[in-house]
Order: sequence, then C-alpha cells, then structure tokens
Amino acid sequence: MGSEGPKAITIHVTGFKKFLGVSENPTEKIANNLKSYVEKRGLPSGLSLGSCTVLETAGEGAKSQLYHVLESSVVVSGDNNTNRTVVWLHLGVNSGSTKFAIERQAVNEAHFRCPDQLGWQPQRLPIVVEDGSILKAKETSCSAESIFKSLKSKGFDVVQSDDAGRFVCNYVYYHSLRFAEEKGHKSLFVHVPLFSKIDEDTQMHHPKLINPIFNISIHINSNSKPNHLCKYISLKGECFD
Repeated sequence: MGSEGPKAITIHVTGFKKFLGVSENPTEKIANNLKSYVEKRGLPSGLSLGSCTVLETAGEGAKSQLYHVLESSVVVSGDNNTNRTVVWLHLGVNSGSTKFAIERQAVNEAHFRCPDQLGWQPQRLPIVVEDGSILKAKETSCSAESIFKSLKSKGFDVVQSDDAGRFVCNYVYYHSLRFAEEKGHKSLFVHVPLFSKIDEDTQMHHPKLINPIFNISIHINSNSKPNHLCKYISLKGECFD
C-alpha cells in the first residue's frame, strides 16, 4: 500500500583493533562501548542497534571473520528482512586527520603501505579478482551528501571522501559494499580521528558519535521523507563516528 511508513532499521557496527602505528584504536572502544551507551540513551522508534564487532586489522587472513559477521545479519533478519533495512556502519581510524570522513566509495585494490596484523602486505592486487581491474570502485547507496550537509549544518567537523585508502579499511569496505549489493543491505564507512585529536569522552558523548547513526539510518531508508529526518535528528544530540 502507498501509505506504508518507513521500514524499521537495524544498524550493525564494526570497529578495528590496533595496528602498526596505532596502538590504541578509537573505533575498538567505540564498538565495545556503544551498546551500553545506547542502552542508557535509547534510540528512536523503528531504529535498533544490532551487533557491535571489533575486527582484526587484517585483510585476506581475516576475511572469513568479516564474512561471518556480515552473514550473521542475514541469519538474524531471517524472514523479516523484507520489512527491515539492514545497515552496516564500519568505523576506521585516520591517524592523520582531525575530522570525521564519510567515505563514499571503496576501490578494488589492496595496496598496503605496511603489513597488516597477520603479516599480509599486498601490492596493487585486486581485492576481488572476478571484479576485474583494480580501478573498479563500488559506491555506497547511502546518501552521503545529505548526511554530510546535516552534520555540517550542526557545526560538526566532517568531510566527504572518495578515498578510503588502500589498506584494511578500503579492503573491508569493498567487501561490505559488494555483500550489501547482493543482500539488499546498506553499507557505509566512516573514518574517525585518533583520541589524541578528538578525545575519547568527546567521541563517545558528544554529537560526533550518535548523530551519524541517526542521519545514516534515515537517509539510507528509501521510504523515509524529509520530515522523518528532522524528527529523528532532533531526538538526540550525540554521535559516534
């Protein structure tokens, strides 16, 4: 029926463990603390937090872990998947930035500047061979522009990016975007600064951490309307990467 409202939304969040040069990954703490944080603060009606997982900062050697996590959302959704939007929000750290970056795409290239945590260091290899060239890119179906504008209008230090790097963040994002296409899910990657750039308390309790979830959840729901966006954003004044 044309009067049906927006679908319910479940957001699954991932962060990463430490890696070379980053001994304390803020996304690990965010992923580990987010459930308890949301339990205290609550979420708008129709929006629920699914799994919060910390991934090994590795590519090929940790691919099975990544797909186990992605597949779990299909199992949990089950037959209700048609009535629910499943969102994958991946968080990674950019040690050289002081801003949050909404990544609009991932590229089919693994070119690691240093070995990952399992010792793998590919050089200009396709992430998925059957997808062809290392120049091939997959774009998020989320409305990155709308999310960016909403956050920017509220004074948040955020940028849009077309370059998620060629390290593990891009590797995971490419696989996730590919999986999302196949399953009818949504996927978005957000880079966050180090705690030394934006302290932990700010990242866990300031609008930089929860607002993106609300913005993302509304904009990626194809059935939602602008008034839903305003309503959801106004409910919270927090954020989480």
